[in-house]
Amino acid sequence: METMQAPSRGSVRRGAPRRIRVQVRRISPWSVLKLSLLFYFCLMLVVLLGLGILYAVVDALGILDSIAELLNSVGFGPNFRFNGGAIFRTIFFIGLISVAVWSALTVFVVFLYNLISDLVGGIEMTLTERR
Repeated sequence: METMQAPSRGSVRRGAPRRIRVQVRRISPWSVLKLSLLFYFCLMLVVLLGLGILYAVVDALGILDSIAELLNSVGFGPNFRFNGGAIFRTIFFIGLISVAVWSALTVFVVFLYNLISDLVGGIEMTLTERR
């Protein structure tokens, strides 16, 4: 007749989460470029949508007409008006340039991280698996 032994204290319990220590040593610049272009473009669209809503509300309240009258009386021309199309076209092109600059900056930071992680060893993380 065999006797059953209780599990030792060093063994892993059945319902306990498994933990793994990993290091992030390299990040792919190509994947970061794709992700950052998409992220910053979506951010630009959200900002443009917010500015469009703000412009529509300010225009509906008549604030733009009051500012145009004030600028006419100051000397900006006899018929100064706000051109929404030109304003948003300019903001859109500034946004596209910002998307390119911020994406390039993000990829540059990834290159720096990859160089530094070769020297230091990367970021250590502990991953936990829930069962």
